[in-house]
Amino acid sequence: MATLDIIGALSTVLDELIAGAGPELAWVLNPHDPGLLNSLDKLSAEEASAIPAGGGVSIAAHVDHLRYGLQLLNRWTKGENPFADADYGPSWDRITVSEAEWVARREALRREADAWRNAIKGPRELTDFELTGMVASVAHLAYHLGAIRQMNRAIRGPSERG
Repeated sequence: MATLDIIGALSTVLDELIAGAGPELAWVLNPHDPGLLNSLDKLSAEEASAIPAGGGVSIAAHVDHLRYGLQLLNRWTKGENPFADADYGPSWDRITVSEAEWVARREALRREADAWRNAIKGPRELTDFELTGMVASVAHLAYHLGAIRQMNRAIRGPSERG
């Protein structure tokens, strides 16, 4: 299988996770699932800032963490090496948001996610290390979508039972 075929499959799965699944064919989510961005749009700033009962960080912090990771990937696609001095720590510290900050944070995630969705589709020569990083980016986003949905039942996708 050619790298371009793998990238096409990755792109399809990434699109589904970010923008949602169609009515008939879904690879990771259930059909009609709204995906990450549309799910987040259903939450208020108060809901996004809530700390889970068992402790941990808020959905708002997960969103900022995802935005930061995607920003690094987008910088990498432009020829930079942003990973050498990357610091994910501050993204986890942004726990609470006002309504205006929540809108801005979702928009920043949307911009970075859309840029990564476009960048991942572009043909390029990849080392095994780079391809593994691209695959990991999709798995990482899927992990956080699941974690976010565990934190707030209102944004879980449709069940397989309909």
